[in-house]
Amino acid sequence: MLTDRDSLLRRLHELRSEHRDLDTVISRLAEGGPVDQLHLQRLKKRKLLLKDEVAWLESHLIPDNIA
Repeated sequence: MLTDRDSLLRRLHELRSEHRDLDTVISRLAEGGPVDQLHLQRLKKRKLLLKDEVAWLESHLIPDNIA
């Protein structure tokens, strides 16, 4: 049975993978000549949302060790 931590770690891995994939797609679109700017903006916005979600998950998975 998966624990909450295991499911969060799996989700974090999925988000990081999607973020990398979007980075690749955005780079290829940008260097490929004429591009649909609206589509590119949506991809960038999705990438930023993923970055925020990754940061949120990381903050919940890494305990605060304040000495």
